[in-house]
Amino acid sequence: MTLPLTIHPEIAEALAAGQPVVALESTIITHGMPWPQNVETARMVEADIRAAGALPATIAVMGGQIRVGLEPDMLDRLGQTPGARKLSRADLADCLVSGETGATTVAATMICAQAAGIDVFATGGIGGVHRGAEQSFDISADLRELAQTAVTVVAAGAKAILDLPKTLEVLETLGVPVIAYGQDDFPAFWARSSGLAAPLRADDAGRIAATHLMRARLGLPGGQLVANPIPPDAEIPLAEIGPVIETALAEAGAQGIAAKAVTPFLLRRIFELTEGRSLAANIALVRNNARLGAAIATRIAEQRRAG
Repeated sequence: MTLPLTIHPEIAEALAAGQPVVALESTIITHGMPWPQNVETARMVEADIRAAGALPATIAVMGGQIRVGLEPDMLDRLGQTPGARKLSRADLADCLVSGETGATTVAATMICAQAAGIDVFATGGIGGVHRGAEQSFDISADLRELAQTAVTVVAAGAKAILDLPKTLEVLETLGVPVIAYGQDDFPAFWARSSGLAAPLRADDAGRIAATHLMRARLGLPGGQLVANPIPPDAEIPLAEIGPVIETALAEAGAQGIAAKAVTPFLLRRIFELTEGRSLAANIALVRNNARLGAAIATRIAEQRRAG
């Protein structure tokens, strides 16, 4: 049976020619940012990738198809779909069968990117181990996806609303390479440093590309996480954003917010509590990750051609 996969002709042509392509998720559009900043940011990120010499491939589920690359009108429609489903590995197939509109999380985007033949995916921050997971067992499917789907993911670390030490422990247990870009510390989304050491470090895109290709040669399952710190001029240091996160977490607990609703609630409250500064930082880090993702995808394409 053929996959319910529709790849934009420009992207299909680039992939067939071995040109660099960078996948982009869609929950950042539907659940991560308000309208119209969500679509404006999506367009800026796509432009950043093109300017860096690669092609962007925003991924979403629409009309019973995995869409790899969205036309401008489809992007607009997605950005204004309040009922879009937030898709991960567990519900991707169900959404395709139902014909509903679905936005792909890190995990679902990795699955779709691999199906399309895309090596690199740029996002904001991955999910991870939620605080209090020892009682709730709330651990993002992103972590296991990184352990089984061979896509290199560029993110500003894990979202700072999470339990970062436990997130790193789970990634280590699952055998996921965690590579800090240009520094030794693991970044914390809005902050450049979490105060935790990253297991690995790389200072150039070529090294990351070579590692991606070597893992394939070794037959190792899974991808790798490239933790790219937010640009210094956009950072909200942990000492400043930390108390805001604690306030938002306390409110979520008091209101009984749980499961998939937690992250969108926290991001919205942090946006409100920082008077929009967190959104500006989020946009800056996503664009920064997109540029690095394009550089890594370009190096992978070059190294493949070189044999």
